[in-house]
Amino acid sequence: MEGLLWWLVAGTRGGINRARIIDELNSRPYNANQLAKCLKLDYKTVKHHLNVLTKNNIVTACGEGHYGTVYMLSATMEKNYDSFQKIWKESEKE
Repeated sequence: MEGLLWWLVAGTRGGINRARIIDELNSRPYNANQLAKCLKLDYKTVKHHLNVLTKNNIVTACGEGHYGTVYMLSATMEKNYDSFQKIWKESEKE
């Protein structure tokens, strides 16, 4: 899991935004529009990162429809949240 988190957060161009999304979802579930407003990001950007995070089992999507889908951290990510925080902190130093 740590290798995957390093790649998603520190190894790719969108890593900072993905880290911000993960961090925000740790506090509570959000839909994509709520995340976009909260993080002051474009809706399409948030949707792209949510798709990447969902495909990699970092985020779980619940509900149906374009705007009705709510995102939350997966159980695996919740267990590894401390590792994520360490990786995010390290990646900010670079």
